[in-house]
Amino acid sequence: MAQLTLRLINEQFAIHSLSESATIPGEVFSASMFFIAKTFDEISIVLPQSIMIESDEVELNWHALEVVGPLAFTMTGILSNISTVLANEKISIFAISTFDTDYILVKEECMNTAIEALRANQYLVI
Repeated sequence: MAQLTLRLINEQFAIHSLSESATIPGEVFSASMFFIAKTFDEISIVLPQSIMIESDEVELNWHALEVVGPLAFTMTGILSNISTVLANEKISIFAISTFDTDYILVKEECMNTAIEALRANQYLVI
């Protein structure tokens, strides 16, 4: 597979956890970028850290790398390859996929190491 371009999003993100029966706060929908996932057990919301919402738990200080797309659904191994590079550096990720692309969130204190590792593995990080 050809190596891909990753774009660093100039934003700090928070990952919120809410109960499965919670109402999604209206502020979420006015964010410039947000992700919502709902399961039988919880609601997860990722949004810019500058937007404060009430949640049961929150993880702060995440940065995002966008895999520049759009990516075809026939492409395989995208997240696997990126996560392997970062796992080899002991860097934990929070991955999100959309219709067109993938986002890899990395804690702020690990981002420089993550970018160096990705570049060393022929990823272009812009």
